This record gives sequence, structure tokens and C-alpha cells, in this order.
Amino acid sequence: MNKNLKITYFKPTKQGVYPIKNGFSFAEEVLDDGNSGLILYAENGEQKKIPFQKEGKRGSLCGVMVEAVSGEFPYLEYNYYHKNTVYTDAFARKVNGLSKFGHGLTAKRKTRGSLTYKEFDWGEDEPLLIPYSNSVIYGLNVRAFTMHKSSHVKNRGTYEGVAEKASYLNGLGITAVELMPCYEYDECIYPASGAVSDKPVKEEIAREVKNLPEAFKEKVRLNCWGYQEGFYFAPKASYSAGGDPEVSFKNMVKELHANGIEVMMQFYFPPEMNQSVILDILKYWVIEYHIDGVRLSGFQIPYLIIAKEPVLQETKIRSSYFPLEEIYGDKIPYYRNLAADNGNYRNDMRRFLKGDENLVGQVIFDQRNNPRDCAVVNYLADYDGFSLYDMVSYDRKHNEANGEYNRDGTDHNYSWNCGFEGECRKKSVLELRKKQIKNALAFLFLSQGVPYLFSGDEFGNTRYGNNNAYCQDNDTGYIKWKTGKLQDEILGFAKALIRFRKEHSILHSQKELKILDTLGCGYPDISYHGTEAWRPDLSYISRMIGILLCGNYAEKQDEPSIYIAYNMHWIEHELALPKLPKGEKFVPVLWSEEIMRPVSDDSVGKNEAAEKEDSSGEKAENKIVIPGRSIAVYVSQKENV
Repeated sequence: MNKNLKITYFKPTKQGVYPIKNGFSFAEEVLDDGNSGLILYAENGEQKKIPFQKEGKRGSLCGVMVEAVSGEFPYLEYNYYHKNTVYTDAFARKVNGLSKFGHGLTAKRKTRGSLTYKEFDWGEDEPLLIPYSNSVIYGLNVRAFTMHKSSHVKNRGTYEGVAEKASYLNGLGITAVELMPCYEYDECIYPASGAVSDKPVKEEIAREVKNLPEAFKEKVRLNCWGYQEGFYFAPKASYSAGGDPEVSFKNMVKELHANGIEVMMQFYFPPEMNQSVILDILKYWVIEYHIDGVRLSGFQIPYLIIAKEPVLQETKIRSSYFPLEEIYGDKIPYYRNLAADNGNYRNDMRRFLKGDENLVGQVIFDQRNNPRDCAVVNYLADYDGFSLYDMVSYDRKHNEANGEYNRDGTDHNYSWNCGFEGECRKKSVLELRKKQIKNALAFLFLSQGVPYLFSGDEFGNTRYGNNNAYCQDNDTGYIKWKTGKLQDEILGFAKALIRFRKEHSILHSQKELKILDTLGCGYPDISYHGTEAWRPDLSYISRMIGILLCGNYAEKQDEPSIYIAYNMHWIEHELALPKLPKGEKFVPVLWSEEIMRPVSDDSVGKNEAAEKEDSSGEKAENKIVIPGRSIAVYVSQKENV
């Protein structure tokens, strides 16, 4: 077999493995002149060791081309070696050895780069380019999303399982899925004691398990989230039902695109990552896998370089921070593709929801925040912290099962259990929790920024009070696709809110609202109201606000004005409806208080405003009564309708 190979050394310009005629070119970084090179593995177990040579070196990069003189290329896998260490290429496009999730619980797994690639027919698949102003992002973990038996998909816990849920996601109304890390990584966290393997583990893993109880030090735990260093050019093999993760991932993207849903992906980069490599990774996934966006976390991320990269100008890029002045200066981007997390939104809205004081001023800012050159992403729950249901069911975290004496996870949840800690059958508690979840969903979808909904929160999924379920590959970490009165009602309300948001462009304006009457129509684009119209109560003790969005500023013609009433006090309050132009009235359309009426019912609810006339005979402002811990939404309507 060796005689049929042609080996040529070359001076590479970039790291990685690339197919050539009848073979492959290999380029790897070697930081010293020690004994190093390439190992090729054949299907029959034969190995071929090819040392790097000086004539194939450029800087710290070493290059070698291996071609089959006749017949097919005989090797299917490869690794590199350096002195006495054999390791897998960090630039591998496909990694073998990690195809079974959690399979390293008994022995540390050996990995190899794969040299088998398949052509993929993308057909007419193209980027969807949905503007941030029209986006609704849905976060999910590929495995946890469909792994529970209640998901009723054929291929549970896989890319194929996500694709099977495409019609559900389309019906929910979301426009993008944001996948938690699904580049290849070893989810097994090996113990520092070496009980599973005699080989030393990485220092960061040793630090992580150093303070664990003794019973956990001899066990392998699972990192189900993937926020760790990995093989960034390879899709995670254990998420593939068909055995070929490249094809599985691409089929998932193609199916979601066919349903009008973009695909975004999260990446975590550790401090030691080369910044130019980070850029190469992102470009590779956009070009090779047709993903529509990325969410970045980690250290020393080259935000300026990424934001200015031409290939990524129409790719959604989300992170916690961008140096906008350096990126844009005074220019306005032709396509607003950057989005930063609205950092205060989760905490502010959670505190407002549970009735804390001195928040109305911050809440109305968070609600309208929508900068010109960088979108903001709003969320009340994510993969970390409490789910929406747990946010209204637990006062404190319950992470004991993680094996860290409940010391892991944040202690700042800004939650309220509605009177009972954890699972409860008391009807009054369950009704209050349901209403609070509806309130939270209303906050999210009636705010100007980009709404981010984490999977399962649309029907009240619980993690049983665990706010750091990274190692829970079980019922705690999975999405439970339960059905029942509570779940169905929350899901119906979420769908109604998303549909209402899409139907009214003033709720997701492409321009930042200014609280000014720039049209001279008699109404600002957005205004605030209290027990008297135009006089909001922003005092320390206030827990209510009325928000009017004027339909004249909508991007579509003939849109109604929208009035949103928030009352997070535990007692009912009156709010004033500002006077509309002659011939128009306010009609209630959505509310969280169940006794008013179901969302789907077109009949008039109990909160009809009592109309009064002033001395001139014209209708004066109306008063509405908003029950405690409730929201209500009204739209303007012609009186003869």
C-alpha cells in the first residue's frame, strides 16, 4: 500500500486539511523542531507515519501532500504526532470516536480526524436574510430539545429530531433557531484522580472537579452544553441519527430554511484561541453549512475584525458587546447584522414581574430600547438560570444533583414562587403561576428589541429548580413536551402574542422610537400614561404603566394604535386611556387575567372603558381597571366597525 503513495512537501499558507486530486494536503502548526508529523489510518488497521520536513515549513506551519498513485486513496482517518504524543487535528472537518453521546463513561475515548467527505446537494437553498426587526429567536439544545420520549419524534436528540419539529416551530411563529454549541467536543468530564484513565487530564478540568464531593471525584460527568474548547470545524457526531454529522446538519438547515426558519449557532472560545482562527471558523460554518447567524461568547474575541469581514456582512452576529464606534463611526450599516444582549432586560423585567419597587423608569427604557446600528436581544430566560416556569415556582436554586453542594449556578434569580416552593397542586398557586408566565411572555413580545425565547418556555417546561443543568442528561435537562390545560393555555397565549407582534409593525419598528411627535399628527410615536393620560407615575412605589404606540408611525399603512397596560402591583388599579381621534375607540384584544376572556374569543371583555363626555360634548379620556399582576392590550378601531 505504501508504494502507491506520492508524498510531496509544500510550504502552506493556512492550517487545515484540503482534498486534492487522488489525495489530501495537510497543514499543521508545529511550534518547535521536535519529532512531529502525520499518521494515516487504513480501514484494515494499517498505519502510515509521515514525518514533517524542513522543505515543507513556512513559519510554524508544516505542509505535506499525500496522493494515491493509482486507485482510491487508501486511508480513511488521520492524526498528528509530536514527540510521544498523538493528537487529533483541531481543524478536522469531521472527527471519529465521539459518535455515541456519553460513551466515554467507562473509558476515555480515542479520536481521529476523518478523511471521508460527501458532496451535498443544497438545491436552491439561500440565506433567508430576515431583518432583526422581524425576527423571533428560539434557543435550543439539539439533544435536550427532542430527547424526552414525549417529543414523539423518530430520531430523538438529533439534528434529524430538530428537523422533524420544523412544522411545529413554523406554527409557533419563530423565525430563527439558535443552537447551543454543536461543534464537536467530548462531553465527558473525566475525574482528576485518573480513575477512568491513566493519562493526565487538562488543568482546567482538574480545577473544575477539585472541590467536588469524594463520591463524584471517581465518576465521569457529562457537559451537555458544550461551552468548552472543541473541534470547531466539525459538527457534533453524537447529534446525528444517520451516522454522517455533516449530512445530518445540512439536512436540518435545509429543512428549517424550507419552513422559513433561519439557523443560528452558539460558539464559545477560550482565551488561548487564535483570533484569526476564530474568524476562519465563523466563515467556514456560514459558507459550508449555510448557517444564518452566530452567537459569540468567551474571551479575546476579535469583534472589530469579525464585524468588518465582508463574508459576514449579511450574517447575524450576536454577542454581549460590540465596539460600535470603532466598527461604524458615524456611518449607518446597510444591513443591521449585529445584535447585543439587552443586559439589564432579564433582571429588570423579572423584578418588575414579582412586584419590586423603583423599576418603572428602567422598564419603559428596556421596553423601547432599539438602537439604530445594533439590534438588542431581549430575554427573560435562557439555557442558564431558571426557566420561565421555574422563575415563578422557586425562590431559590436546587442544584444538588449537580454534585457541587448546590454551590454552582447563580444566586441572583429574581424569582418568586407564588407562595409555594416547587411542584404544587394548589389551584390558586397554579393559576397565579400561569398568569405570571403570561405576563412575562407579554413583556417579551411587546418590547421593541428582538425577542429570544428558550425552548419549552412557550408551554411551561420545568428544570425542577435547577438553574445550572449543564450536566443533567436526563428528565431535568430535557424538554418535556407535556400537554394539559396549563401547558396548552400558555402555548396558545405565546402563539397569539407572536402573531400579534407580526401583525403590528409598530411593535417591532426598524427605527428607534423617540417619544416625539415627528409627524405633527398630535401623538408621539410612543407615550406613557398613568391614572391620568400623559402623566405616567414613575415614582419609587409605582408598579404600573400605560404605553401608547401610535399607529401613524407604523411601517405599514392603516395600522391601529396600540395601548399596553402593565399592572404588576398585587391589587387592581385604574389606568387612563388617552383620547383618540374622533371616530375611533379602544378595543381590548389580549390580556393575562383569565377571568376576562380567552384570547381567541372575539367578544368584548369585562374591561370595557366607561365613556364620558366633557363640556364640549366630545368624549373624554376613559378609565380602565387592570386587575393585580396583569397586563392588557388594546387597539384603536373605527367606531362604525
